[in-house]
Amino acid sequence: MRPPMKVLVIGGGGREHALVWKLAQSPHVRTLFCAPGNAGIAQERIAATGAPVQCLPIGAEDLSLLLTWAQEHRPDLTVVGPDNPLALGVVDLFEAHGLRAWGPTRAAARFEASKVFAQQFMQRHGIPTARAATFTDPRQASQFVVSLNGRCAIKADGLALGKGVRVCHNLNEAQTTIEDFMIRRVLGEAGQQVVIQELLEGIEISLHALCDGQTVVPFPTAQDHKRLGEGNTGPNTGGMGTYCPTPFLDEAGVATVYEAILQPWLRGCRSEGIVFRGLLYPGLMLTADGAKVLEFNVRFGDPEAQVYLTRLQTDLLELLLATVEGRLASCRALQWSPSASVCIILASAGYPGGYRKGVPIHGIEEAERLPGVKVFHAGTARENDRFITRGGRVLGVTALGPDLSTAREKAYEAVRCISFEGMQYRRDIGFQALEWIRSHKS
Repeated sequence: MRPPMKVLVIGGGGREHALVWKLAQSPHVRTLFCAPGNAGIAQERIAATGAPVQCLPIGAEDLSLLLTWAQEHRPDLTVVGPDNPLALGVVDLFEAHGLRAWGPTRAAARFEASKVFAQQFMQRHGIPTARAATFTDPRQASQFVVSLNGRCAIKADGLALGKGVRVCHNLNEAQTTIEDFMIRRVLGEAGQQVVIQELLEGIEISLHALCDGQTVVPFPTAQDHKRLGEGNTGPNTGGMGTYCPTPFLDEAGVATVYEAILQPWLRGCRSEGIVFRGLLYPGLMLTADGAKVLEFNVRFGDPEAQVYLTRLQTDLLELLLATVEGRLASCRALQWSPSASVCIILASAGYPGGYRKGVPIHGIEEAERLPGVKVFHAGTARENDRFITRGGRVLGVTALGPDLSTAREKAYEAVRCISFEGMQYRRDIGFQALEWIRSHKS
């Protein structure tokens, strides 16, 4: 019998709300903290005790304060949500002081923190990906995009809060992106070096997999919607909605991806001395030539976490501990709800650019009264006993249903309960899957 556990979650967005919500259901969790958390996280209660989750006024990137708090309060496990603290080495720091933390080390986090490292790693180990080259000279970068007729994806090397990739369809878009990233430095140092990939055609999906350094356990597939507007138009965002599972890969298809991508990746890690413990999230393009990796991430996606964790029936705490302790081989058979899950992001006016904060939000409680609906908070605060906006992505309205169409209808029904000034959202989440299902039924 596992003793009662004290858990700290680092982060304060929708992904971290989903992690906290799921961890709070574990019978082993007795105390749960989140730094910094948000207004929705502060409303959660621990199933085993009824005690509230405690939000701490410590930023996710304030590693020294996080360490000081952890040394005083000694959490049994720290779960790192966002990419930046991982890239800064929070797991290394905690482990060096005898504290157990879930997530990859700084060296392993390079798969996300450096697009150049990830691209070159894939090329070294024969992992299917796009034809690509790396540049620090904008003139050479411009020459390469001409060879691709401007049809390419240009990726800033460093972390850029989900905004470091631009998909270009012509030379004008490509040259403008090179100027923005490499000359104007709109992303700061992240754009000092870029990876330019040929533009792959196909269906883009997300795959998540837990890894303990020896064993990889894949999740079902999901599909994110990065563009702001319907029909995948407009600027890239951190994600405007997602659903799980997708119809594009059956179990045999996931097994093929496991053999073609995840196993070569794991062998490459071993050969280069990279011990990866945490979650690998490759973005995949399903092309006519098979699945190819667009990029690697090293944490739960946001909003993918919201749909995965509403479907996951296995105790999340047990999975994270097995990852840290190297026991994933005993956890291969994850339990998933047969239901589909859909998450729709409600965003502030102006997002992904500048946006107002402090706008009152109405209707969250009404939405959550609908069966199968959970509203995850991403950018909210509490003021005068009401929720207000505090971020660009504000809420992730998530619904379960027996199939994708039903889950989607329930999610949009819940969205109609909620309002705040300037609220924007996509009305076509899941459109590719619904078209695919219709075409394959006819």
